[in-house]
Amino acid sequence: MYRTHNCGQLRIENVGSNVVLSGWVQGSNDLGHMMYTNLRDRYGITQLIFSKEKTSQDLFDKARTLGREFVVKATGKVIERHSKNPKIPTGDIEIEVTELEILNESKTPPFTIDNETDGGDDLRMTYRYLDLRRKPVQNNIIFRSKLSLETRIYLNSQNFVEVETPFLIKSTPEGARDFVVPSRMNKGQFYALPQSPQTFKQLLMISGLDRYFQIVKCFRDEDLRADRQPEFTQIDCEMSYVTQEDILNTFEGLTKHLFKTTLDVELEDFPRMTYDDAMRLYGSDKPDTRFGMQFVELNDVAKGTGFPVFDNAEIVVGICAEGQAGNFSNKDIKKLTEWMQRPQIGAKGLVYVKVEAGGTFKSPVGKFFSDEVLQTWADKFGAKEGDMILVLSGEDEKTRKQLNELRLEMGNRMGLRDPKKFSPLWVVDFPLLEWDEDSERFHAMHHPFTSPKKADMERMLNGDHETMKSLRADAYDLVINGVEIGGGSVRIHDRDLQSKNFDLLGFTKEEAEAQFGFLLGAFEYGAPPHGGIAFGFDRLCAVLNGVNSIRDFIAFPKNNQGRDMMIDAPSPIDETQLDELGIEMAKEEVE
Repeated sequence: MYRTHNCGQLRIENVGSNVVLSGWVQGSNDLGHMMYTNLRDRYGITQLIFSKEKTSQDLFDKARTLGREFVVKATGKVIERHSKNPKIPTGDIEIEVTELEILNESKTPPFTIDNETDGGDDLRMTYRYLDLRRKPVQNNIIFRSKLSLETRIYLNSQNFVEVETPFLIKSTPEGARDFVVPSRMNKGQFYALPQSPQTFKQLLMISGLDRYFQIVKCFRDEDLRADRQPEFTQIDCEMSYVTQEDILNTFEGLTKHLFKTTLDVELEDFPRMTYDDAMRLYGSDKPDTRFGMQFVELNDVAKGTGFPVFDNAEIVVGICAEGQAGNFSNKDIKKLTEWMQRPQIGAKGLVYVKVEAGGTFKSPVGKFFSDEVLQTWADKFGAKEGDMILVLSGEDEKTRKQLNELRLEMGNRMGLRDPKKFSPLWVVDFPLLEWDEDSERFHAMHHPFTSPKKADMERMLNGDHETMKSLRADAYDLVINGVEIGGGSVRIHDRDLQSKNFDLLGFTKEEAEAQFGFLLGAFEYGAPPHGGIAFGFDRLCAVLNGVNSIRDFIAFPKNNQGRDMMIDAPSPIDETQLDELGIEMAKEEVE
């Protein structure tokens, strides 16, 4: 028997019990006549005590050989701890050890295995199996496991069926870049790893499994950042005979269930906002609605006064930072302006107006605008004494995106983005298509299988080029705290409509048939109306825990260059494998 209890289990009521514990040595304190050792497993820490008065010399000497991360088995008696530690659940007791077995020795770890560590990112990723021993990282992985279980419990209660779909599929030209896998048996041909199970889940609806889900691994060969990995996990779902409202209600229910069962947080009903309103009021299709600071347009009161920066702009728009007039010196505003002018944002400048006492204003553009005019600005914002108005101008779309960055930065500086406060939102009515000037063709805003709204179907089938730009989709995103958690749509289930969409996206008839003929053919055998959604499971874990990075919720993640530092992948492969796969160019590069 390696253990009768785990290292986080024993309490004062266990005093007098004989127990066996196993785990890793967290650290020891040798006082000469007495030695204390902390034993750790994933459940907690228990203190072991070795006393020269009560312990044999051999046992005491063995205890002194213990190093950090040795794996040991300790047998002994639970006693009340003299110097109690209220910071840990087992802090009222300790184990008076009578037998000690070293199960495995350990080299000195390359970084401290504790809640706070001295290991850098690359070092911890290289020794990820050691990093996973740290309690905060273990808690994240355990949280992920619970979230997965609760997802299955809820969806099972709603009659969803879990179905596994293939990982070796066909490459498609839409969306992000595929990871491709060469076929040995079909030289010169390649599988692709799925970016999502989209077409398979639609085929499952045609098959009659009217409620499908899968917690599934997906793959995208794209540039990485804090909330993106080359392989990631989705809660992937599809439903038949449903409207958009049915889908939103079902998955709002899932989200509420997950918050309640994992965080004991009760969420109110989720508000709805159209894509157009999100872009107009926040400059983003995933607005953070934990705080206000909505955009206010100033064209009618700021243009035509001789200030060329505004007069020559397509739009003049701003936000009001409540109570910040006294918190930003000229130096602070200069730094904020320089932050906005960084290449990542690209603003040309920043205009501010401070609302001061007695209906007066302080602003670098005061010579172009009287206090009476600036008062009309303040009235539009609802600004009062002590507030600060921040204004940008330029091209409409670009300026709104820049102002979104400024709004989020001000939200950070003003402490308005509390990670323990949750503000969910459905963004609906996305455009169906986006026109790309460079390629001179339409791209799907979501994906090629998204249905236009019923009111727009006739216009899609018979409209002209300009009409296509205004088509709306039955598409929706779930946004929480400014993070897109999930997205989905009602799907096209008619062959003619799907073919028309492929035409608009620049597919020839032959290309559409070669890429998606299996789906178009399936539509001819009685495809029911259907729709679905996919939640970013890793992102959901991160948002529920109030952090930005998804990496610590993945057991073995990649770094920012897409490398697995622990196993050193990707890596070259053997020449024999290249020969078997018929890959000559790659073989030459290896040589």
